[in-house]
Amino acid sequence: MKTFKKYWLGIVVLVLFITASYMVYKKLNPKQLPPNLIAGVGRIDGDLTALNTKYPARVKKITVGEGDSIKKGQIVAVLESAEYQAQLKGIEAEISSKKSLLEAKKVQLVILKETLPEDVKKAVSDLEAKRYALSQIQQSIDTLVEVVKQDKKDYRRIKELYQKNLVSQKKLEDIQLKLKTDKNKLKALKEQKKQLLEALKASESTVLQAKSVLKKIEATKKEIKALKDGIEALQAKKLQIKTVISELTIRSPVDGYVVDKVANEGEVLGAGMVVVTVIDPKELYLKLYVDTRENGRIKIGDTGVIFLDGLPDRPIPATVVKIARKAEFTPKEVAVKEDRIQRVYAVHLKPEKPVPQLKLGIPAVGVISTDGKGLPDSLNELPEM
Repeated sequence: MKTFKKYWLGIVVLVLFITASYMVYKKLNPKQLPPNLIAGVGRIDGDLTALNTKYPARVKKITVGEGDSIKKGQIVAVLESAEYQAQLKGIEAEISSKKSLLEAKKVQLVILKETLPEDVKKAVSDLEAKRYALSQIQQSIDTLVEVVKQDKKDYRRIKELYQKNLVSQKKLEDIQLKLKTDKNKLKALKEQKKQLLEALKASESTVLQAKSVLKKIEATKKEIKALKDGIEALQAKKLQIKTVISELTIRSPVDGYVVDKVANEGEVLGAGMVVVTVIDPKELYLKLYVDTRENGRIKIGDTGVIFLDGLPDRPIPATVVKIARKAEFTPKEVAVKEDRIQRVYAVHLKPEKPVPQLKLGIPAVGVISTDGKGLPDSLNELPEM
């Protein structure tokens, strides 16, 4: 103990010298990456999904906040539109009215089918009966005309015989009476024929009218079809409005979390305006930058690992999924071997499976192997970046 107290200052100086020498050595001889590895610093990025409005409406309720976890299909916001609701009620009322009218037309069609054909049948039957009666009367007239002709001949013959005192006066009077009677019968038949002709015309008119009324059946059928088509068109319009209203309920398309809540309750949003933005953790990737020389060595599908500052000994297996085609100036937060004014290319290094520790915007280190070999197991194996 006395010896230590005597030489403690020398020991401290020696330790400091060794430490300083090691640091100088490390500075003069930094770690070097193997030629098959390319490393870079970047930030965790991802493809955001903007949940926006499809139709103009007012925000009724937003059920999530920034950072909230969400499930696919979960309601994140509910919008409302009195205009679309009014249109829906109007269409439903119109459909109900047309359905009532359709039922009435169907009943009317049944009645027409049951009555109109029978009316036509009766009218045709009556017409045929009158035509038959007319033919019978005509035959009687034709016969009676011949009888009257014969009566006239008999009257002239009997009259000549009477004048010669060959027949009695009674014989002359009998033939004269018969001629007169037959003439009256002929006149009556002709009058009856005249009346029957008028009745026949009326029956023909009735038949034509009855047949024309039959067209009401076809007209009613067309009205029924028009009503059905109208109802179908209204049903399609109703479905369209209901689809619009359903679109006012915004659901998450992914399992993930809310990145930003853009809209607020009570606001009126136009079509296409963003309500919230969400992200799917499976779509997160490390966006790192490499210089123009190293960019030519990387290809899509190359394997790599991602290191987080808080988990330096837990490499996250990843794959190169995208290489920018256009160079850009080095972002301020990114370090490369050369000075910052050179142009670099963005490379997307995506984890092979979702990692809960990855969060949008946090810094990370990515290492890419151009041959799939030699990837580090710890951040400490890399040179200081």
